[in-house]
Amino acid sequence: MTITETAYAKINLALHVRRKREDGYHELETLFAFVNNGDRLVAKPSDADRFEVVGEFAATLDNPFGNLVNRAMAALPRSQGLHVTLEKNLPVAAGLGGGSADAGAVFRIIEQVAGLPDNWEDLAARLGADVPACVRSEMAIGTGTGTDLAPVENDMAGMALLLVNPRIPLPTGPVFKAWAKDGKGEDLGALPKGTAREIARNGRNDLRAPAVELCPAIADVLGSLNQTDPWMCEMSGSGATCFALYESAEHRDRASRVLAELEPQWWQMVGSLK
Repeated sequence: MTITETAYAKINLALHVRRKREDGYHELETLFAFVNNGDRLVAKPSDADRFEVVGEFAATLDNPFGNLVNRAMAALPRSQGLHVTLEKNLPVAAGLGGGSADAGAVFRIIEQVAGLPDNWEDLAARLGADVPACVRSEMAIGTGTGTDLAPVENDMAGMALLLVNPRIPLPTGPVFKAWAKDGKGEDLGALPKGTAREIARNGRNDLRAPAVELCPAIADVLGSLNQTDPWMCEMSGSGATCFALYESAEHRDRASRVLAELEPQWWQMVGSLK
């Protein structure tokens, strides 16, 4: 039996950083959302676990044995080996939860093969703060380090979306460090209440300013996206990917074509919100 799963790209419709914790992590409040596009995983039965990477960004995974796909496979007990091929379509260190999305897809594959243990959420959280949300890949409010999830009214499902990255990797650690630099890490308030649309409209991404300091091209991407008259545009996660939301696929596709002509070197992906 061959199983194919999409590792849905994760975006943060809002991301409020409240404080740095004593354990070194940051207390967050975020609105997770997922795109109906991303990496692709194909799994087949095997005598032992095997893993290979193909696709545009395969070469950017410099340590495949430490990859979250391998770690997720090792974390979940089962009797059957799997040969997993990852088609890496999402850029790495891009604010899209790519590795976490890949791990989430592995959890869903193994759920079909052998079921998940009762403590799967704890196992997912050990792999990364975004992994629990990526397992189900459903819109949710994340608190704590992002692992504590609560439902939210999703009145944005189906909205057309454009992802744009200037092809500049931006690791998460330095962005959080820049947020806290010189005591500038200020709590600007809680995530708004309401439906997803209300939270997205009235929320913010506290990591945008420090990310732009480290990667000024983010400001160029946001400026270009704003020229396409989106319903909303913002940086996702710690960057450098930015997203724009549109009320119609036609509007999104027109914006995509315009940006491709103006900035052909930028990476793009089109889709819609799940």
